[in-house]
Amino acid sequence: MAFFEHDFEIGLRDIERPNYLSNKSILAFLENIGSYHSDSINFGLNNLPQTHSSWVLLGWKVKVLKRPIYEDKLHIVTWAREVEKFSTYRDFEIYNQNNELVAIATSKWVLIDTNTGKLRLIPEDLINLYRPENKKVFSDEEAVLSKLSDPDKYDLESIYTVSRSQIDLNKHMHNLYYLDMAYEALPEVVYENNIFNSFEICYRKQIKLHDTVKCYYSFENNEHKVIIKSLNDKIIHSIIVFK
Repeated sequence: MAFFEHDFEIGLRDIERPNYLSNKSILAFLENIGSYHSDSINFGLNNLPQTHSSWVLLGWKVKVLKRPIYEDKLHIVTWAREVEKFSTYRDFEIYNQNNELVAIATSKWVLIDTNTGKLRLIPEDLINLYRPENKKVFSDEEAVLSKLSDPDKYDLESIYTVSRSQIDLNKHMHNLYYLDMAYEALPEVVYENNIFNSFEICYRKQIKLHDTVKCYYSFENNEHKVIIKSLNDKIIHSIIVFK
């Protein structure tokens, strides 16, 4: 099953002002269908006792072409892409009930040994189960998630402490909450006057329960950038860019 497909419906908790599908909910739908794909080949969450392996996300790149709204029905298609020894890519297409392509996304993943916490070489038999496709939703120049950089200066700084509700099964802050944190770091006027139909997230170092981090905001080259760092500024946890 090279291409995996699933239908979703936009509910109340999936929307933001005025009734648009939120970027966080887009990521949640993509995360879910990726998990369903792994479940279908017996490499999902329920199979951890046998596989001792888990996929860990390194980054997202998302572009919304037409913003879905409340009660829209979505048909999402996903597929695995090329494998680079220790990492691989997964792409997505989101269609509405009129079969219009409304969003595209790509993501990068690594395989972790759940017993040791170390990277695993992605085995050939697992690659064959996912049956990777050559199709890319972004052009060759855009397909690889960019190595997002730390800007030279910051326009705003805020402090954020991680709570229990943000922690996932791996005892780290779940990837969706990095987007929440980035929104909190934006200036009010920027947040209120933008929808952000294009954004990227690069995950570098996990954040744990009760960690307190610094969120730096910068605007340069027509991009709104949030850099999440440790309190001593020595560790970059994540970089999020809104366009």
